[in-house]
Amino acid sequence: MIYSEKVMDHFANPRNVGEIPDADGVGEVGNAKCGDIMKMYLKIDNGIITDVKFKTFGCGAAVATSSMATELIKGKPIDEALKLTNKAVIEALDGLPAAKLHCSVLAEQAMKAAIADYYRRNGVDPTPIVGEFSTDCQACKID
Repeated sequence: MIYSEKVMDHFANPRNVGEIPDADGVGEVGNAKCGDIMKMYLKIDNGIITDVKFKTFGCGAAVATSSMATELIKGKPIDEALKLTNKAVIEALDGLPAAKLHCSVLAEQAMKAAIADYYRRNGVDPTPIVGEFSTDCQACKID
């Protein structure tokens, strides 16, 4: 499989790795069967994602998509972060092999799961804001 330089860079030097102990929202997605599990932590202040960290168990593409997704939403308002799509992550990484496209879906879903968790913790139903999403890799679909 051929990976772009950006994918290799984000795999070798991932950004925003770790946990946020007092996170405002935490989302975990993936499936042990496929081997990719992503956990994303958000710190949110006045509707802005002020910090984001991730822990990913999986292949290089899973690490790279997690890293890129955190870079794309850090410092952004929640409503802007929610516009992040797996296609945007793929484009920012200069592409992914077809067999690894599901990793970009997981990155998008992890971010949505963390934002949904943030809303739930604040007594707000996240569905009208975040929309429907799956935390199970088997449900990953590229449209």
